[in-house]
Amino acid sequence: MNRDTAAYNLHMVKSSDKAPGKRSHPGPVGKRPARRKPAPRGEPANAELAPSLPTLTGHFLIAMPGMGDPNFARGITFICQHSEDGAMGLVVNRLSDFRLGDVLRQMHMPCERKEVATAPVLVGGPVQPERGFVLHTSGEREWDSSYRVNDMLTVTTSRDILAAMADGEGPERALVALGYAGWGAGQLEQELRENAWLTVQADDRILFDTALDDRWGAAVALVGINPANLTSYSGRA
Repeated sequence: MNRDTAAYNLHMVKSSDKAPGKRSHPGPVGKRPARRKPAPRGEPANAELAPSLPTLTGHFLIAMPGMGDPNFARGITFICQHSEDGAMGLVVNRLSDFRLGDVLRQMHMPCERKEVATAPVLVGGPVQPERGFVLHTSGEREWDSSYRVNDMLTVTTSRDILAAMADGEGPERALVALGYAGWGAGQLEQELRENAWLTVQADDRILFDTALDDRWGAAVALVGINPANLTSYSGRA
C-alpha cells in the first residue's frame, strides 16, 4: 500500500465564507489556501462501498491485525473526507515525539498553560508530516481555514486556532496531529475489498477521552467484535 505517495487534498473553507464552491486546498499553518470547487460529498455510510460511492466521511478505519504497513499497524484513522477523488484522514492513536508546547514554540507562540503545553501531538499520517491539523468539536467560533466534517467535528489548519489554544480559548475538545493519510481515487475502495480495514461510525469519546493505547480495542468493540477474536475475522462492519 502506497499511501505516503497518494496525497489527497482536504478542501478547506474559510469559516466566514460557507457558500458553495468556496473551498480550497490546505496550506501550511498560518497561510490562507487558494480557492477551488468542492469535491462531491455524501451522507455517512457503512464500509460496503456500492458503485454509487457511499462516503466514509466521519468513520473510523480500523487496521486489521494483518496490516503490513507500519504507519497503520493497529491504527485507527478518522476519515475527514471521502469522495470519488480519494480520501483523507488522520491517524488518531499514534503518539509523536512532540508535545503541543514544542509546536507552539516553533511557531513563536508563547504558552504558559501547562495543560496546553504538555498536551500530546499525534502522528496523523505519513503525508506531509510538517503540516499541522486540529480535529475538534464544532462550535460558534469561526477559524480562518476549517473544514466541517459533520455536525459535531471540524478540522482546522490555520494558525489562529493554535493561538487560541495557547491562551486557553480553544475548542472545548481537540486533538492535534502532524501529517495525514491520503488515498488516491479508488485506492481505499480496493483496500476495503482486500479486507485491510474494518470501518465503523466514529465515536468522539474514543477521539478525545480514551487513552491512546486503548483506542484500537475500543474502536473494534464498536463494530461488535471482541478484539481477541479479530485475528480470525474477515470482513467489514
